[in-house]
Amino acid sequence: MIRRISSGGPWEDGVGYSRAVVAGPWVLVAGCTSTVDGEVLHEGDAYNQARTALGIAVEALVSAGASADDVVRTRMYVADIADSEAVGRAHAEFFKDVRPAATMVEVSAFIDGRMLVEIEVDAYSPALEDAGRRGGQVA
Repeated sequence: MIRRISSGGPWEDGVGYSRAVVAGPWVLVAGCTSTVDGEVLHEGDAYNQARTALGIAVEALVSAGASADDVVRTRMYVADIADSEAVGRAHAEFFKDVRPAATMVEVSAFIDGRMLVEIEVDAYSPALEDAGRRGGQVA
């Protein structure tokens, strides 16, 4: 069973993607930034942009029936690798005890020049696969 979750973000329809896709026990969350209601928050502040992006990602997980505890991999893309400590600190606030496999790389640009970080999250929750067999009810 595949289920798609939309956040209503400004690029979902135009680009043709979903905030998250639930495929069996997997929840794959698309790249999240600090864009809220079409506006980039925390301009110039990589730490708070990362916190906002991670909050959006966790919100998508919850919408899918998973949680931050189910995260097995994250990918952090930064506009400037000098922001790695700030972004890593924000990441640790969400996942210090979960300790997913993680990658952080510098990229040349984002869709909006005010963005400093974009984060993808993958989660694995066997309860989601069981829910699919029971008709969508997560235990």
